[in-house]
Amino acid sequence: MKQRRIGAAEVSCLGVGGMSFSDMYGATTEENSFAVLDLAREVGVTHIDTSNIYGMGRSETTIGAWLKANPGARDGLHIATKAGITKDAEGNRCFDNSPAHMEAELDGSLKRLGVDCVDLFYAHRYQAEIPPEEVAGTLGRLVEKGKCRAIGLSEIAPATLRRAHAEHPVAAVQSEYSLSTRAPELGLLQACAELGTALVAFSPVGRSLLTDHPLTREAISESVFLRTNPRFTEPNLTANLEMVAGFRALAAEMGLSAAALAIAWTLHKGPHVIPIPGTRSVAHFRELVEGAEASLSDAQLARVEQVLPMGWCHGDRYTAAQWVGPERYC
Repeated sequence: MKQRRIGAAEVSCLGVGGMSFSDMYGATTEENSFAVLDLAREVGVTHIDTSNIYGMGRSETTIGAWLKANPGARDGLHIATKAGITKDAEGNRCFDNSPAHMEAELDGSLKRLGVDCVDLFYAHRYQAEIPPEEVAGTLGRLVEKGKCRAIGLSEIAPATLRRAHAEHPVAAVQSEYSLSTRAPELGLLQACAELGTALVAFSPVGRSLLTDHPLTREAISESVFLRTNPRFTEPNLTANLEMVAGFRALAAEMGLSAAALAIAWTLHKGPHVIPIPGTRSVAHFRELVEGAEASLSDAQLARVEQVLPMGWCHGDRYTAAQWVGPERYC
């Protein structure tokens, strides 16, 4: 597996997104999650990226159980988790980047994962009321305490990254980035390259749109997140499925699965980009690995962008409610 860097650490160019170890995109089992992690270890995927809120701790607990069942596996892994999304007294979603909250949540994550330290700890959502320098300082003190080795931020603007990085090196920024979501190219991709920060790309296969088997309407209707998401509601869903048909045909012509081509394209967007697709399927994970091993020529990249040009996707990536938290910067 090709290698890239997150801070001082060398990691596989492809990571595993831990959201699929919960029921976010459909019911799963510990057995399924273990099988994906087993294959990841077998093929040399070393970066595992999760969060305390994925299944309200379930993803971390599953990873922790797998580590316990595989003595010695921790030494070869780069484990990241996130915190900062919580609920207020009325049960409404809010964000808390305070030192006490972030440390307490990290302590809970370490317990569920069964480790003394994580390699990367992100603020899952930046709390706008707190200056970025303070958030970076809060996370940096957790590095000093030995509870994490590097810090990251998620869904932030380039200006926020620059301010935070001036206080403490930001090893990674996590952002949605794929052929269907290209906003990071409007400053974030460039800022990360300039500062030596990895861009950890979540949903690199467009929440299934950029695969040979997009989620069925039935599966979408069962997902709390997708059934209201603009890209997965009509008439946008039908329009998007029509658009990706050409992409699937191009992938087949190139001898790749659609998911593999989507991953390969993402990796070709910069040596600091690390996609972290999530899946409940070993077969699908093999397709993702295929993409990490593929090499695309300039001519092939141009053909991909001809089939799916910038801005092709119908519908915003989030609803108004889902947009609460991520920073818009363009």
